[in-house]
Amino acid sequence: MRNIIFELCAETIDACLAAKEGGAHRVELCSGLSEGGLTPSHGLVQAAIERSGLPVHVLLRPRGGGFQYTESEISVMREDIQHVKQLGAVGVVLGLLRADGSVDVESVSGLVQLAHPMKVTFHRAFDVTPSLPQALEDAIAAGCDRILTSGGHSDVVEGTSCLSQLVGQANQRIVVAVGGGLRLKDAGSLARLTGAAHFHGSLRRRLSSGRPSNEAVDESRSFGERYVVDPDDIRSIIHQLQSA
Repeated sequence: MRNIIFELCAETIDACLAAKEGGAHRVELCSGLSEGGLTPSHGLVQAAIERSGLPVHVLLRPRGGGFQYTESEISVMREDIQHVKQLGAVGVVLGLLRADGSVDVESVSGLVQLAHPMKVTFHRAFDVTPSLPQALEDAIAAGCDRILTSGGHSDVVEGTSCLSQLVGQANQRIVVAVGGGLRLKDAGSLARLTGAAHFHGSLRRRLSSGRPSNEAVDESRSFGERYVVDPDDIRSIIHQLQSA
């Protein structure tokens, strides 16, 4: 039986506590999931590490809007690496691309070295590279420990075939974590078909506002939806993954 690892993608302290209660193995901590994930605040990082009791891997993404960064932005990422290391994070999650969309091996390598002994995951910037097989080799060359990918598709189900190929290509040189639209109903089949051992998902449920469905909504005063994580969903997905 594979040693299945499930990582909860969390953007709130309550989600981190749900990860602990539900039996998640690790947390990827971020803010701004509506932006695809951004670097979380000092307070959230500290609380997640102190209160969840789980290995916390912190997303380093200083802004939304692509993965090509200026030297000033990379300098901010360096500072964030030092900061979360001091707070006790186990790892960081990052992704930098060149203008042609390929992995910026030099910049990533420099950040990997700075992050040591923390682990480094190359996030789903991987999925927008022009060649996933080459991006995998580049991530290995840069010293990353893990990649997070949906197989270059909008979600992991569509990317199943590619994910299986990437797991084979990796051949235990780097961990391939399956993530991006992971749903409870698909977990077992994905584990069987991809051969992966690491899985990543947010498992968020939209919290009802309690507003009657026919009540008019003033969009100018809307501040977005609120999402929560149910520990039972975490237990369920881990069970399905381990039973596959």
